[in-house]
Amino acid sequence: MNATALAVRLLTERPRPRGIAGWRHAHWLAVGTVCLGAFLGQLDASVIALVFPAIGRHFDVGFAAVEWVALAYLLVLVALLAPIGWLSDLVGRKTMYIGGFAVFGLSSLGAGFAGSLWILVGCRAVQAVGAAMMQANSVALVARGVPGHAMRRALGIQASAQGLGLALGPSLGGLLVERASWQWVFWVNVPIAVLGILAGWYLLPRTRTDGPAPVPGPRTGGAARRRRGDARFDLPGMLLLTGATTALLLALSTASGLPLPGWAVAALLIVAAVLTAALVHQERRAARPILAPGLVNTPGVRSGLVVALIGYLLLFCPLVLGPVLLADAGVSTARAGLVVTLLPAAFALAATVGGGLLPRDWSDVTRCRLGAAVAATGLLLFALLPASAVAAGPLLVAGYGLGLLLPANNALVMRAIPAECSAVGGGMVNMARSLGTALGMALSVLGVHLAGAASGGRTVLFVLAVVAAAAALLTRPARAVRTVRTARR
Repeated sequence: MNATALAVRLLTERPRPRGIAGWRHAHWLAVGTVCLGAFLGQLDASVIALVFPAIGRHFDVGFAAVEWVALAYLLVLVALLAPIGWLSDLVGRKTMYIGGFAVFGLSSLGAGFAGSLWILVGCRAVQAVGAAMMQANSVALVARGVPGHAMRRALGIQASAQGLGLALGPSLGGLLVERASWQWVFWVNVPIAVLGILAGWYLLPRTRTDGPAPVPGPRTGGAARRRRGDARFDLPGMLLLTGATTALLLALSTASGLPLPGWAVAALLIVAAVLTAALVHQERRAARPILAPGLVNTPGVRSGLVVALIGYLLLFCPLVLGPVLLADAGVSTARAGLVVTLLPAAFALAATVGGGLLPRDWSDVTRCRLGAAVAATGLLLFALLPASAVAAGPLLVAGYGLGLLLPANNALVMRAIPAECSAVGGGMVNMARSLGTALGMALSVLGVHLAGAASGGRTVLFVLAVVAAAAALLTRPARAVRTVRTARR
């Protein structure tokens, strides 16, 4: 068997066992499999900052160097989400999703055995590749594998798995570092990844029945090349997207301690703007662009992506600010951790069952607007009330609002995206989430650095309340379309 035939065989998706495929509730097994990836990704995101001091002591390096453990992961993840979504539409979303678990598990194993900081940083970059393979396909697998009437509930369950990972990360990380070592923060990912591979193989339906789409080669005839020309990879678009997001995130990371002079930050922002303009030009003329302008301009998609970014900014910023404000008010670290955990816990609960408390005939647009208004109220109360254990109430309110907002918003976006572009659309939603996460962390640290814990933190919370109110105004109805014109002919 030659290499090409072996690759095709490995990439051809296998069907589920007949007993599973024929069960009328089989789509919930697929949702559970997607939840494993959602849980694993957010667990890793919330736990890593907790082990920075232990990693710094182990390798005898400062905080600025240790920050690359998180920064390398974030840069690779944001840059690859859309390209991997594009590739998944060709290869198959099930294949790519299962491969993501394998890459994530192997790189996590390597990270625990890393003999130097820079080997650890490299393992984290590879780990981000696996995370991108999972995240770029998770929303698409749910949206295309679940009946339309159950989509919002399914996306809510997926969001609750993310919230559970966020909530367990700090407590699990502290326990592992205290009782074992920082290496176990990475090794704990391995059994979850193995479980994800097995679940994906048996429980996920096929997303391609004919193997990976062929890429035209030099011997392909002219007519075939014209038919398959759209399968060519948009390498310039990927390079421009990678450069733009890298420059932007490096500039934002100065807020969290990355040592860069002011002129370098200004240069990075200019580079990010120039590359973004070049990316827009490239995507308008590419045969099959990574970020299809026609897809972004679909009614409701652009505003939905902005709302997704805002939603995760609102979720992550209080997670960083909460412990700082509570510690400044004299609350113990253990109690502050428990109080802050209420935000993602309420988010997970609302995403799963909170929507069921609302009238069933309410549209997703109405649910989005209500969720944004409730989140704005909770953040405003958090800014106004004394920073003590009483913060539990506002955090519960804010988390509940976000749990209503994000699943309904993601359902609006995915309903408007054609089936053939679902993985690209899911990748764009997850890229918006990652950018929102990065902005949330940077904004919270910037506010504290500029104005101190109490004053700066409250100022940021007021800003977040205004942004949440703006999200309610940005929500628009999405109109589903069958096809999208991806490029100018």
